[in-house]
Amino acid sequence: MFAKVIVNPVAGAGRTARRWPEIMGLFRGLGLRFEYDLTEAPGHAIELAKEAGANGYDMVVSVGGDGTVHEVVNGLYASGNLKRALLGIICTGTGSDYIRTIGIPRRPEEAMRRLLGMKKLTVDLGMVEYVANGSPKKRLFVNFAGIGFDAEIVRRTTLKYKSLGSLPSYLLGVLTTLVTYRNQEVAIRLDGEVHRKRVCTVIMNNGRYGGGGMFTAPDADLTDGWFDVLTVGDLSKPDLLCSLPRIYKGTHLTHPKVNMKRAKEAEVTAVGNRRIFVQADGELLGELPARFCILPSALNVLV
Repeated sequence: MFAKVIVNPVAGAGRTARRWPEIMGLFRGLGLRFEYDLTEAPGHAIELAKEAGANGYDMVVSVGGDGTVHEVVNGLYASGNLKRALLGIICTGTGSDYIRTIGIPRRPEEAMRRLLGMKKLTVDLGMVEYVANGSPKKRLFVNFAGIGFDAEIVRRTTLKYKSLGSLPSYLLGVLTTLVTYRNQEVAIRLDGEVHRKRVCTVIMNNGRYGGGGMFTAPDADLTDGWFDVLTVGDLSKPDLLCSLPRIYKGTHLTHPKVNMKRAKEAEVTAVGNRRIFVQADGELLGELPARFCILPSALNVLV
């Protein structure tokens, strides 16, 4: 087995760059045959993974955070070899939301031993079609995608605070969004059933966790062929602030303005002329209208 290892040195607020020599030594010590590339800019992992897929690597390993996994999967998809390749994950990011659900250890050495064990789990992926710069686009996502409050946090974090590091930038994004955000009127179609309502956020969950440990979808299953669609309705700001700790515990589903439904497809459109942003796996993509669909059994992950 010969692997291509794709390393995002800025993941985890630069921690990955500092740890990479140690991790590379662990790879060699365990006898894994590999070549590696370091990403140089956002989106570079997509190109590196696309090239790796096209060149027929048996295994592609992501070393970085959830955003690195997101890019690697999209690159493998673009290569046409998504189903053939085995994805390995060494998580050195801050959030680690995807591996919480999938069961990959946080410690690099333990995660590497899982690669050598060659046990694979075939999981679902999501696809979102959206608008960016006036043109239709599409992107795969491994864990979750959303619109509204959570996408606005991603937008503010990406544009204003990212240089501060993952946790400080995310907290500042949450605080500034809480102050300025207004709930949005949207039309939501879930498997053909249409709802029009004012919402704080709508999240398509493939995995169980998001936002750096929020237990957004306690019953989500990466292998069941369904999204767990979380809709947070027209909460006031004090109510939203008080409810945020409940999301980390997974007890938010008992709130009267919180709803969870299962769906294979969803469409969300804005009512009116306001711009409503779309994020996937913590990456800002574009804006509504958006269509989400589940891709069952689309990816083989080494666990």
